[in-house]
Amino acid sequence: MKTKHLIKIAFSGLTGNKRRAALTILGIVIGITAIMLIMSLGQGAQNLILSQVQNMGAKIIIVQPGRQPSGPSDIAQSMSDSLKEKDLIALQKKSNVPTLAKIEALNVGGATASYENETYRMSIFGASELLQKIYNVQLTEGRFITDDDVKNRADVVVIGSKIKQELFGESDAVGEKIKIKSRNFRVVGIVKKGQSGFVNFDEAAIVPYTTSQQYIFGIKHFHHLLIEATSEDVVEQTLQDVQITLRNSHGITDPEKDDFYATTSESAIDQINTITTILTLFLVSVAAISLVVGGIGIMNIMLVSVAERTREIGLRKALGATSMNILLQFLAESIMLTAIGGAVGIFLGSSISFLTTIILTQFLGLDWPFSFPLSAALIGLAVAAFVGLVFGIYPAKQAAKKSPIEALRYE
Repeated sequence: MKTKHLIKIAFSGLTGNKRRAALTILGIVIGITAIMLIMSLGQGAQNLILSQVQNMGAKIIIVQPGRQPSGPSDIAQSMSDSLKEKDLIALQKKSNVPTLAKIEALNVGGATASYENETYRMSIFGASELLQKIYNVQLTEGRFITDDDVKNRADVVVIGSKIKQELFGESDAVGEKIKIKSRNFRVVGIVKKGQSGFVNFDEAAIVPYTTSQQYIFGIKHFHHLLIEATSEDVVEQTLQDVQITLRNSHGITDPEKDDFYATTSESAIDQINTITTILTLFLVSVAAISLVVGGIGIMNIMLVSVAERTREIGLRKALGATSMNILLQFLAESIMLTAIGGAVGIFLGSSISFLTTIILTQFLGLDWPFSFPLSAALIGLAVAAFVGLVFGIYPAKQAAKKSPIEALRYE
């Protein structure tokens, strides 16, 4: 039997009961849609996080308190207060870290700002001028935090464009004072609308880190230390010097007992790639279960179809069709069902992912890139066809085994 004729007969068999065919492929559609959605959004999230890390530059080293989390049980250890002023002073000594160009102490939290009768809940960054360079923070007016602000624990603040709009409207904000934690802060700069990765500076306020410690968070430690090496070639050497200096500062002789962890941009990118890939594959494997369920549904429907079309099978065999012809016909119907379901699933998954990207970008302010995973689309179609083949073999064999005489007598 020619392939063209086989496809025509299989298509005719499917269109004989359109409602049943539509319900049959529903499981496949749901499975492929879920896989496409997960892989597309997963790739978009990965690209967003990587862009944030890459924007920080290849010369940046990030130091965080606590042990490096290796699982859910280690998350609490990352909430440590092990990075303190003495560590910052030790790292700033040229004899300890000769290749250190700049170091940034960073504290992050939340607070409510008020101006006259207006209030706004915002993120607070306790930082210094290096933050502007690392995150490429642009201002529409005013200035950024300076080293003098840090030294003097100045009550100054740089606010995001959204905070300015919510508190001041169209009025000028620079020079005015807003209240944070019952303390007045003078606005010295306005951040240009936009964000860096997941960091949305439109809704953030930046104050000197010394000010944030004493007057806002009430702490004597740092949440992060951001270190810039003199060049990309000496990043690894800088990392080693930082680790040795902090161990000496903390009296640690065994690296296994470090109460801090430092990562470079390159190592952070590798970790992000590994984590997001594993997470995506796990979610895809869960979504793929629906493909198996859909395949079982197709097998059941095909068995019902074989029973209902017994006389048709007998007539075809009486007219000269071989058992192989019958087997290929029903197998083609099964593969065609799953292939159609796969195509519809790819379209729906991509469309939903695109709409989700628009929502995340427009309404949540995230610069989330849309990603169409071509590999996922090709794998989805291949898997759908394979499911149709595997779960279609048994019904097709049952149809091919029927005797033409018994089939013609069937009622």
